[in-house]
Amino acid sequence: MRISVVVPCYRSADTLPALVSQLSDVLTGPLAGHEVVLVVDDDGGIETWSTASALAVAHPEVRAIRLARNAGQHAALLAGLRAARHEVIVTMDDDLQHPPAEIPRLLAALTDDVDLVYGLPETEEHGLLRNAASRLVKAGLAGAIGVRNARLVGAFRAFRAFLVRGLDGVHGPGTAIDVGLSWGTTRVTGVPVRISPRAAGRSGYTLGRLLRHAADMTFGYSTAPLRLVTYAGFLAGLGGFALVVRLIWAHASGETRIAGFTTIASMVAFSSSALMIAVGVLGEYIGRIHTTGSGRPGYVIREQVEGPVHAPSR
Repeated sequence: MRISVVVPCYRSADTLPALVSQLSDVLTGPLAGHEVVLVVDDDGGIETWSTASALAVAHPEVRAIRLARNAGQHAALLAGLRAARHEVIVTMDDDLQHPPAEIPRLLAALTDDVDLVYGLPETEEHGLLRNAASRLVKAGLAGAIGVRNARLVGAFRAFRAFLVRGLDGVHGPGTAIDVGLSWGTTRVTGVPVRISPRAAGRSGYTLGRLLRHAADMTFGYSTAPLRLVTYAGFLAGLGGFALVVRLIWAHASGETRIAGFTTIASMVAFSSSALMIAVGVLGEYIGRIHTTGSGRPGYVIREQVEGPVHAPSR
């Protein structure tokens, strides 16, 4: 099995040499012939690019790619996935929290009936708020966007390269790699892996950034917020109908004390309902246009077999 290891890099000049060395030690024997694709964000500092390019010169299995600007981790990851050459791809962080020694465990779980394997931390890596935000993002993937097995999602992955075809139409900011991978397969599993302490620096994924990422995925890949407006419109309509029933009952029983109040309240509720439903319906059409433009493929080809080419008959 030949694998491509894709590593998005940001201010990681101190950890990249050790990472490449550990990958070379682990990926031997049946895993020999691997490649390491280092994708450096331009804002990550000249030191990171100098280190990555020097590693590419010194090690034939290493390739270094420098982006023109900092477009975010998922965009850097997408650039690396499109540059990968082998049939299995492993993605991992650049800070040595994902030990290369755990890669064989991911690959062992990539059986014939599995296309995507996530490495699940044996123990939680971060503090209470950070872990809560991470669970919120995964809940958003599962609920609003409909990503199956969202609870398994993480940055340490191994998957078959054909899944990258499902990302061919993805362009622009707000890229979510795990959403794109879910478009290509439902054969997903997870295996427990050891997560090491950060060798240097601090994680760039703060609580605020995780919450923004959750919002980007919800609004970028889902029409759920638009549907909430429609549902709220129906609820407002039901409230208006209840007020009308109450008005009729009060009038029939002689309980009406302030003439016209319930009538006005019912009219306001019905008009609000009509406006919200109209906005929701229009939003559904706009959402479908947005979904079409998000690059989601109608299908992804897993593999194909062609017979011998016959010469045309004369």
